[in-house]
Amino acid sequence: MTGEVATLSVADAVDRLRSPDAPERFSPVSGQPLIAVELGREGRALAHHELAAARESLRRIPAPSVGLRRGSLGQGAKALVDHFDVVVNTPSELARLGERVSANPRAASTLVQLLRHGETRDVEAGLVAESLAYSTLQAGPEFATWLAGHTRGPLRPDPRPAVRMWRELDRLHLELDRPEKHNAYSAAMRDALCEGLALAVADDHIEEIVFSGAGASFCSGGDLDEFGTLPDPATAHAIRTTRSAARLLARCAERVRAEVHGACVGAGIELPAFASRVSAHEDAFALLPELTMGLVPGAGGTVSLPRRIGRQRTAWLALSAERLPAETARDWGLFDELHAVEPG
Repeated sequence: MTGEVATLSVADAVDRLRSPDAPERFSPVSGQPLIAVELGREGRALAHHELAAARESLRRIPAPSVGLRRGSLGQGAKALVDHFDVVVNTPSELARLGERVSANPRAASTLVQLLRHGETRDVEAGLVAESLAYSTLQAGPEFATWLAGHTRGPLRPDPRPAVRMWRELDRLHLELDRPEKHNAYSAAMRDALCEGLALAVADDHIEEIVFSGAGASFCSGGDLDEFGTLPDPATAHAIRTTRSAARLLARCAERVRAEVHGACVGAGIELPAFASRVSAHEDAFALLPELTMGLVPGAGGTVSLPRRIGRQRTAWLALSAERLPAETARDWGLFDELHAVEPG
């Protein structure tokens, strides 16, 4: 799917969504990998029962659904707009999403299904579902294609602990400390972060946890040199659900203040989004690149981000794999406050 994406009127979309074969028609394996609807084009008046059936189908079809907001919304569009996976404002934005989805349709389908059903899950259930989805995709063809094209660097031990931890009275500092790799989130970093967070969970005398990163970036996401190094997806799932920084952050979230700057990629935005307060430098940007690898966010982002910015914006961020600048992140609620970058 390249170039302009064909759109349906609201009425045409409702008719197709109500069809018994809708899950087959809008599917990454047997039909269209995306359904796009022009929300300003009604087509005809729609009955309440038709709209109710379409809403249910939007939750059930495997393919992502995208609403294109153009012009004023009629009755049908108003009834459906909150039920699409993503809502965009321009045809060019829709075209970019279409290209991303077509390149990795299984990952895109898995992502939106995970987000749809995540609205009714608690944090623990959401993290388990995310890990299972991630492991499923690790065994899939899209990740295999990415992995085959990725040149892995040599795995070398870090010259120092991957997380600096120190305490000032009732404040605990946890600083990601792999600046030479832009704080790429490695297994060693995950384990060290879990150790520090476990201390915070166990010690209620710690009133504040400051979560930060050394160097030019807060965190550039998962260490790509480690991708595909575990023996199998089942083991990867077991490790993710055993050593989960996301779970620990959620347990002490009300005491966590994240201080982010520069690149906040993958885990670098998924984890701080659990914090009760995210303070960002003006040079910070958020990015979820996992779909381009045939994966979904795997560090808790399908749980933490929707709680801050909602399901549709989370889906846009993950499906588009585009940078979200600091000001937009603040306006959306992903960052709580911005600070000027200090000179030097």
